[in-house]
Amino acid sequence: MGQIRKRGAYWYADLYVGSKRYRKRISKSKHLAELALKDLEVKAERNQLGFLERKEISLEDFVKQFLSHSSTNNRPSTTNRYRSAIDNFLKFIKTETKVVRLGDVTHETIEKYKAWRKTVPVAKNGAKPERVKKPGAVRKGAKSYTVNFELTTLKTMFILAVKWKYLEASPAEGVKQLKAEDSKPRRFLTDAECDRLLRACEPEYRPIFFTLIHTGMRKAELLNLEWNDLDFKRRIIKIRRKSFWIPKAGEREIPLSDAVADVLDSLPKQSHFVFPDEDGEALNGNFLRLQLIRIAKNAAIYDLTEVHALRHTFASQLLMRGVDLPTVQKLMGHSNIETTLIYSHQTTDHLREAVEKLSFRPQLSQ
Repeated sequence: MGQIRKRGAYWYADLYVGSKRYRKRISKSKHLAELALKDLEVKAERNQLGFLERKEISLEDFVKQFLSHSSTNNRPSTTNRYRSAIDNFLKFIKTETKVVRLGDVTHETIEKYKAWRKTVPVAKNGAKPERVKKPGAVRKGAKSYTVNFELTTLKTMFILAVKWKYLEASPAEGVKQLKAEDSKPRRFLTDAECDRLLRACEPEYRPIFFTLIHTGMRKAELLNLEWNDLDFKRRIIKIRRKSFWIPKAGEREIPLSDAVADVLDSLPKQSHFVFPDEDGEALNGNFLRLQLIRIAKNAAIYDLTEVHALRHTFASQLLMRGVDLPTVQKLMGHSNIETTLIYSHQTTDHLREAVEKLSFRPQLSQ
């Protein structure tokens, strides 16, 4: 005998034949789901469902296949993020003794995982909490935006399992994400802070941070920028795929302002990279971040810890100068304008200060 279960807005049929489990989304109607279950039970008796031929695989073996598929089709950084997210899920699965096969993972399993991630101790940079001795370096529960990314990863993985016919339906379907109220506000620099930062830069770093602030390029886009990506005649920067690197948002072109063109054109061409390290190779991203933190402190900017903040600065400064959202979206290389809208929320205080400058004060009638 089987039963029907509701997940989100839909009813599912759930039944076993021997040791095989069969799950299928039916309808938003409970009555239709009940009728469908009876039909499935009859077919199960006649062995007409075809699920007895469904492929079996352990959860860990399928994870290996998923990561291999990701490494073929995605950027290395994406696969690394997937691997980190799934590692956390596998740690949780070790506490669930009933989960061995891929098919053992249920909607309830993922809901339990979501709650578990919000309660277990978490340390920064993936360190093991039990090995961290610094006070305050360990907190209870992962940030909501972190858990949401991990849920998205699991959904991606289980959708592939359905596509490859390991599962009839994804157990992650209908799992709701958390409200990300604990996400950090995006940091962007004021005009004065930009000026102080660039003045504090040594000559070898000023062109780098000047370019980031004035183009909104992603860190990886700048680090992998080559001289043949610059078209000084057309005044554009071409972000394009390389044999060793794939752009996060695909290929695009960024307008090159006169100021940035002058800065870039004055640089020595010591390598095929525009901003090489001492060996002529692409700069290391973590090294660049450490230099930014050091320079920012020298400029009395103590909360600037990520190179990506300069990209936030570019978008926020454009919006504060009245540039429309679709234009900012295109300049930033956002595929969805919802992402660009995030920056519009950062400029509320600036807009409030602007309207306060109005001098017209009508006399209210008595």
